[in-house]
Amino acid sequence: MPIIDKYIIKKYLSTFVFTMAIFGIIIPVFDVSERLDDFLKHNAPLDKIIFEYYVGFIPFYLNMLSPLINFIAVIFFTSRMADKTEIVPILSGGMSFTRMLRPFMIGASIIFVVSLIFNLFIVPNTNKLLNNFTDVYIKPRFDKSKNMVHMKLNDSTYVFVRTFDNVSQIGYNFSLEKFIENELHEKLMADRIVWDTLQSKWRIENYTIRTINGLNEEMTKGVQIDTLLDMRPSDFDIYDDVYGSMSTRELYEKIEKEEVRGTGIMTNLLIEKYKRFVTPFSAFILTLMGVALSSRKVRGGLGLSLGVGIGLSFVYLVLNQFSTIFSLQGGLPPLIAVLIPNVLYAIIALVLIKKAPK
Repeated sequence: MPIIDKYIIKKYLSTFVFTMAIFGIIIPVFDVSERLDDFLKHNAPLDKIIFEYYVGFIPFYLNMLSPLINFIAVIFFTSRMADKTEIVPILSGGMSFTRMLRPFMIGASIIFVVSLIFNLFIVPNTNKLLNNFTDVYIKPRFDKSKNMVHMKLNDSTYVFVRTFDNVSQIGYNFSLEKFIENELHEKLMADRIVWDTLQSKWRIENYTIRTINGLNEEMTKGVQIDTLLDMRPSDFDIYDDVYGSMSTRELYEKIEKEEVRGTGIMTNLLIEKYKRFVTPFSAFILTLMGVALSSRKVRGGLGLSLGVGIGLSFVYLVLNQFSTIFSLQGGLPPLIAVLIPNVLYAIIALVLIKKAPK
């Protein structure tokens, strides 16, 4: 690898890591001042604050802000190169601008891979720690129940639970209906349904089964019966960001079930799925844009390029949020909503690359 490529990659990655470390220190400092009253009010243990809350908090926010951090890092070190008149001799020595972009793309590829690994495997697990802590010590839910749950298990089976307690994993006023050719064939009603963690089965208590066969009906009553149903206590989770806390495998399983059940959360699931794969591509787009913006030596110096970069980074994050809201509330297809910021910024990056000094 040529020396200039090594130099640019080293500068790129070291600046990115340094900027990430700065944000990793600043974000918790500001958060402590905001959350201290909550920690003291709910007697949060110090070890849980460190090893659950902040172990979940820091990766979540660094991952969310990684496009901004990457953009700032590119603009910072590229502007310094331009300010020190390092880019002019590179281009004057016969290297084309397109060729000069190669080490930047190699650095962006490394960041892309790391970001993808975090999105798929690490952040969902740390989000679980963060949500579990928040649910107890920051925004405690004294009512851990979910009410009036309708669910479709398959094409012919529907269930209803009036109240489900997420702590005891017990559902009250349960009913299960089975249809054959759109006609009710069997209806089960029970006072309680209890999740057996040892056998991974549901225990139905004080039940009545009504079987319908044409004009004939049969009633059966019982005290207890164990059964396998295609639902789990996790289907009744009520904490915030439940989708972001699912592992990739759990997310795909949930999407498959939702295609059958149709409970109205498919858009949330698809947005979470697409974001995990699409967001890391911003490393390439913002790197191109950052190089195009900061490769020219300007009178305003580093401050002007950095200010423009921070402004564009925040606009990118805002576009992400707006497109997500339009998808959830306005019916915009999830894939389109996730792609809009990246496609828009990719077009801007290509325009800026064409206008960059060659």
